Amino acid sequence: MTVVVTILVYLLIMMVLVLVHELGHFLTARAFGVGVEEFGIGFPPRLWSKKKGETTYSINAFPLGGFVKLAGEEDPKVERSLAGKSRGVRALVLSAGALMNLILPVILITIAFMIPHTVVNEPLIVSSVDAGSPAALGGFQSGDIILDINNHPVESTSEVQRYVEINLGKSVLFTVKHTDGTIADITVVPRWNPPSGEGAVGIRYDSEAILSQRVISKESEPFWRAIPLGIKECYETFVLYKNGIISMIIGTTPVVLLGPVGVAQITGEVVQAGISPLLEFAAMFSFSIGIFNLFPLPALDGGRIAFVVLEWLRRGKRVSAKTEGLVHMIGFALLMVLIVFVTYKDILRIILGQNVLG
Repeated sequence: MTVVVTILVYLLIMMVLVLVHELGHFLTARAFGVGVEEFGIGFPPRLWSKKKGETTYSINAFPLGGFVKLAGEEDPKVERSLAGKSRGVRALVLSAGALMNLILPVILITIAFMIPHTVVNEPLIVSSVDAGSPAALGGFQSGDIILDINNHPVESTSEVQRYVEINLGKSVLFTVKHTDGTIADITVVPRWNPPSGEGAVGIRYDSEAILSQRVISKESEPFWRAIPLGIKECYETFVLYKNGIISMIIGTTPVVLLGPVGVAQITGEVVQAGISPLLEFAAMFSFSIGIFNLFPLPALDGGRIAFVVLEWLRRGKRVSAKTEGLVHMIGFALLMVLIVFVTYKDILRIILGQNVLG
């Protein structure tokens, strides 16, 4: 039953995120007079279709995606073509799907704050400080209790970790209470590349004391507080995403690629935690889809936008429709090969009994 629930929840999340993405393309295309030939959920073969006006609406056999087929995407000679519009309009239509995926997380996280969700409150007691670490150089001592970071109260180790990861390479102000009762402000700069076995700051917690005094409760926020909290968390997630990419580039974080099976596995792990964590997961998934689609890679929205930018750099000289179409076709084929490879790794991880989230 758990497997069935996981699959159904995963497909529901995928359908919502794909629908939101494709609606972005569809609505902006319509708004600027671009012909929409087909609005499809899933990839062919086609299971059902209905034509209304100029547009065919379809549901297809493979549910892990969707598409909006626009008139003349690469050929400006086609009537009401996308390629025949100005560069600004083309860039907006092409980016609208990703932008919708970046807006949706604000809504989802706002809802997650509004419904009852788990809140952890625990004393942040430092058990030891790594020699030569930013914490040691700043003046952290064994037995210190962390009260707030950058003048924001923190109530759990996960909150501290989030603040630290958001501010890698930047000065962070910790307010701590020493064992003698005095309050001190300590400035540290979290490291991008800490020594093996150490964290970015270089502190270790008194796990036994934290666990013994941990309080777990349920809270919900009114909408007027949930909205700014949702916006703030989405901004912080963008920074975390950026920092994560930088960490992978410089080699401090392993590169982890997940395909549809891997995402479904995470869904199964998250769905057991409740509705609020599931909404947060869907928000982060939507955010990832939005960012990924803006990468300047062939076959992605960002790849198509790159041709618009190239045309602008060449002062209006276009790449031929045939050449652009070929580039996107090759890019799509390579993307499918990558998905097959990543899916194989995902299945292998499941066979070995390994969780994505650790």
